[in-house]
Amino acid sequence: MTSPNPYSYGLGLHTTSTQLGVSLGKQNQQKSTQVWDLNRKLSSHLHKILQEFIQPQRWENINFAAVAKGPGSFTGIRIGITAARTIAQQLEIPLFSISTLAGFAWFHKDNKLFKELIPVQMEASRGQVYGAVYQKKSKGNGLIAVVNDTVMELDKWEKVLKDLNLFHEPLIVTSEIGATVCSILELAEFEWEQGKRPHFSESMPFYGHLNVPR
Repeated sequence: MTSPNPYSYGLGLHTTSTQLGVSLGKQNQQKSTQVWDLNRKLSSHLHKILQEFIQPQRWENINFAAVAKGPGSFTGIRIGITAARTIAQQLEIPLFSISTLAGFAWFHKDNKLFKELIPVQMEASRGQVYGAVYQKKSKGNGLIAVVNDTVMELDKWEKVLKDLNLFHEPLIVTSEIGATVCSILELAEFEWEQGKRPHFSESMPFYGHLNVPR
């Protein structure tokens, strides 16, 4: 297996909320990130925004892509996964699909409330919640899922937290999380550095209890 190119460019895409977040940058360097409040205009504006955002870079300079796979907006997830898979297929590059909750957790990794475990909660439908608990890797290069993204009743989620001796409030995912695309890209970058090269066909959406196939 060839060693990772130290100058590899990654492109991140986040469409699971009312916002579009796009991030672009080299490994281990500050990323260029931008957010647009598009809501239902996402599908009609996405292509043009991406074409303009990557400049002055060219598409052939991008070595891998990352996309937030959900949970979140059903339509937003579908649009994002489809767009990311198309980009990865056309450029023949790996595509990393990263949990929305993991991206949110990594975005807040320096919060002093969370020394080791980071619980994340997101509103679902019918009074349920999406819940996950992540642990920061000892080398600071990503997260380990202690509790995988799961949709559950609130009382069950509270029991999960209690069983883990987590008595502080979990991180609450809001409806405007486009800025966390930089964390989606960073988490993908860690996997890229480990030599992982997932084929675009492996990237599947996570709709939670809907669990709708592609």
